Amino acid sequence: MIIRSKAPLRVGLAGGGTDVSPFCDTYGGAVLNATIDMYTYCTLEPIDAPKVIFIAPDKEVSFKSDAAAQLTVTGELPLHKGVYNRIVKDFNGGEPLNIKLTTYSDAPPGSGLGTSSTLVVAMLKAFVEYLNLPLGEYDIAWLAYEIERIDLKMDGGRQDQYAATFGGFNFIEFFPGNRVVVNPLRIKNWIKDELEASLVLCFTGLSRDSDHIIRQQTDNVHKGDAAPMEAMKALKRYAYEMKAALLKGDIKGLAKILDVTWQEKMKTADCITNTHINTLYETAKANGAYAGKISGAGGGGFMTLIVDPVKRIQVERALEDAGGRIYHIKFDPNGTRGWKLY
Repeated sequence: MIIRSKAPLRVGLAGGGTDVSPFCDTYGGAVLNATIDMYTYCTLEPIDAPKVIFIAPDKEVSFKSDAAAQLTVTGELPLHKGVYNRIVKDFNGGEPLNIKLTTYSDAPPGSGLGTSSTLVVAMLKAFVEYLNLPLGEYDIAWLAYEIERIDLKMDGGRQDQYAATFGGFNFIEFFPGNRVVVNPLRIKNWIKDELEASLVLCFTGLSRDSDHIIRQQTDNVHKGDAAPMEAMKALKRYAYEMKAALLKGDIKGLAKILDVTWQEKMKTADCITNTHINTLYETAKANGAYAGKISGAGGGGFMTLIVDPVKRIQVERALEDAGGRIYHIKFDPNGTRGWKLY
């Protein structure tokens, strides 16, 4: 038997950062995002030998160990080890699993599209299929969050786990007490088509480690620094405004909000932007883009831009000339899925 699974990456449209503790624990957070046809993939194969094997060919990294109830999470592939440890502990009675797990992603590391959390979701979905676990969407998303943020102590938010699990256009609200409400949005087809025609996804060529940016945002909340705090509250408020614009199909209105939120985002921490990112942004606007922002925490990865569809080719060529790489994407309404091969 072979089990395969996949989970979609996402573009964040508004509210990113308000899903990070302690801000969302104190003030609540709100995020608008949509999943796209770029994925993380997982293949799980039971093996006869008492071994645990993890392979990530896109990273050219592998791990092999004797089967154990708990693996040390230091070293390579900590996400794989964290998922394995939690599954064995919570769902297999502490008994080791003899498996080979192979994973890869459509996006480069540090993309800002939620790759790490989406990979955790895809791996969990493979185990759900393998062990026939009675886990629903909220269960998988929360378990993915706990593995990353609590078990592995990795800095970050919680929108990506829910986006990858549920799929589609979602307005996600985060409340104190770890309460999360996923509001699926019923977007008319013509609005999706218009947004797809208007959206340009550009890889800056810079992969980044978001930990230091998120850590600074967290420290700013703890200290109550006025400017970053007001910026975070504005990001939450604008998420509600962007949801309204999206539901009406007001793409230009959405773009105006995107432009404002990018300015607010840069106030929440240092190193969110740099000279290269600023050059790409100004190049895009000079050639017909309405607005744009860096996906995820910032510092590199992908840039999401809203453009005049008539000028899309012009914008894309100008960005490529400036060192960017264009990805053509479509929205995917589906969340994570898994299947078995016999």
